[in-house]
Amino acid sequence: QVQLVESGGGMVQAGGSLRLSCAATATIFSRSPVGWYRQAPGKQRELVATLTDIGTTNFPDSVRGRFSFSRDNVKNILYLQMSNLKPEDTGVYYCNTANEVLANILGWGQGTQVTVSS
Repeated sequence: QVQLVESGGGMVQAGGSLRLSCAATATIFSRSPVGWYRQAPGKQRELVATLTDIGTTNFPDSVRGRFSFSRDNVKNILYLQMSNLKPEDTGVYYCNTANEVLANILGWGQGTQVTVSS
């Protein structure tokens, strides 16, 4: 059974930082690449970070240079380090395989709320 537990969200002022964590089952880890998604209020979920099993990361322009993505393969934990946060980064953050079609089949965790105030 796939389990995803995201944590580390909170409320910060613009310019602040947060580190999100995702405890995932090996099923997710084996389905490289893995990703962090964000769902802002009233918007569709979007992929904001991707990490392959060889350590290659990819980010959309909106977060590139401010977000970093890493993984602990022993503990099966994914990390999203977010810095210089902006109000538009507000949303619920989820981790999963970076293939969103597959992610919808596997299921989602509860996510972790990030709120950035101006």
